[in-house]
Amino acid sequence: MHDPDPGRRPARRRPDVTGLELVGGPEALAVPLREHDPAWADAFREHRARILAAVGDAALAVEHIGSTSVPGLAAKPVVDVVLVVPDITAEEDHVAPLVAAGYVLRVREPGHRLVRTPARDVHVHVYEAGADAIEAYLLLRDRLRSDVADRDLYARTKRALMTRRWDDMNDYAEAKSEVIGGILTRAREARPAPPAP
Repeated sequence: MHDPDPGRRPARRRPDVTGLELVGGPEALAVPLREHDPAWADAFREHRARILAAVGDAALAVEHIGSTSVPGLAAKPVVDVVLVVPDITAEEDHVAPLVAAGYVLRVREPGHRLVRTPARDVHVHVYEAGADAIEAYLLLRDRLRSDVADRDLYARTKRALMTRRWDDMNDYAEAKSEVIGGILTRAREARPAPPAP
């Protein structure tokens, strides 16, 4: 039967990708840690405007995440951004416009896309609204901004790991996961309890 008003139906979701596509293959970690640079916040604001101009209404939120978003924290000079979209599978609404705006597709995996600048100094992580990763990124950022002990712990961990050689950046990220998990646990425990009904 013909639907007289197809515009009222919700869009039918396509299946997401089922595996990891790493465009260009594994890459060694060759970027050293640097002391915090206030220019990273300026770079975020510049790229936030560029992202919003590219994707328009497909952007539900654009946030600065990762170590460059935490004043006082040493970091690799790579500005991480999270872009929240309504539908991760609708790449024509977010990935294609970002590529047209000069970013390069690096990762396509279930629930996540990553584009970056050709200079590799800005990474844009694309997630669908409600993805657990979004909450974790923002919670970690806010905890590191507000808790000196956890910020120092994370800094020490990164400095210790950077004394080793990493043939794949993903292995370096994985090596930090236990410390990050502990910080996230403390951040969740420190959140105020919801008001009683």
